[in-house]
Amino acid sequence: MLTADQPHAPAAIRIDLGAIFVSMELSKSTWLITSLSPGAGERMSKHIVRACDVAGLMERFALLREKARVRTGQEFGFIVIQEAGLDGFWIHRVLEREGIESYVVDPASIATSRRRRRAKTDKIDGEALVRALLAYKRGEPRVCAMVRPPSVEDEDRRRICRERQVLIIERTQHINRIKGLLFAQGITGYEPI
Repeated sequence: MLTADQPHAPAAIRIDLGAIFVSMELSKSTWLITSLSPGAGERMSKHIVRACDVAGLMERFALLREKARVRTGQEFGFIVIQEAGLDGFWIHRVLEREGIESYVVDPASIATSRRRRRAKTDKIDGEALVRALLAYKRGEPRVCAMVRPPSVEDEDRRRICRERQVLIIERTQHINRIKGLLFAQGITGYEPI
């Protein structure tokens, strides 16, 4: 039997925000921007920006900031999260140059249910990233693993190593193909290198 003296269950999402929390799901053609703004309750909004359109992204951020200011009468900053991926860290650097607090998370560190197979969509992932960012900013331990973005020089150095590895693999494939063709003709013991 429930009584009126029992405290209410905690809200699923903390709604006393001091910033606009944003997650970015990046793909080759579009970026899905999921945001949770002060004064909007627990409802997250979703917007699509063309991929690599930094001006469009900043315009969307300005609109989000204005909506929050109209609702609450206060100015809010942004806290943005994105998964580490093929885009590298250039978006993170652009956001930081604009004065936006930005985080890059290891995608494998975001908790998911192991008991049942879950749908995998950008919409669901965007909301999960915002929730993980909220928990991280509250100081919850082990909620996710943030990646330390490398310097531009370190990233370029990694790229050279990766390109060399790809070239070595390609060379090995060509050597094996030549050896196979020659072996089919009865030629053995030949080293193409």
